[in-house]
Amino acid sequence: MRITRIDLTGNNHHATITRQPGGEFIEVTIIYPDQPRRIHQVQAECQEDLWSMAECLQFHLDGCRGTNSDINDCYEELRRFAD
Repeated sequence: MRITRIDLTGNNHHATITRQPGGEFIEVTIIYPDQPRRIHQVQAECQEDLWSMAECLQFHLDGCRGTNSDINDCYEELRRFAD
């Protein structure tokens, strides 16, 4: 079994993480209630890209800059798609 999509909800923001089977990129869509969606493509095999996207995702979902532990939670969700 392989996870192909996860939906996350934070403070007034939502995000969807997807990766097509065999795809090189993980797609992260950040959904704002009053703005256009932002779509990010992250290289699945690049740990720096995953961590950077985790920082961005955590910030938008929580509404503030989090600790490394907070960011790590988002990183682990992204890692599910890297394998």
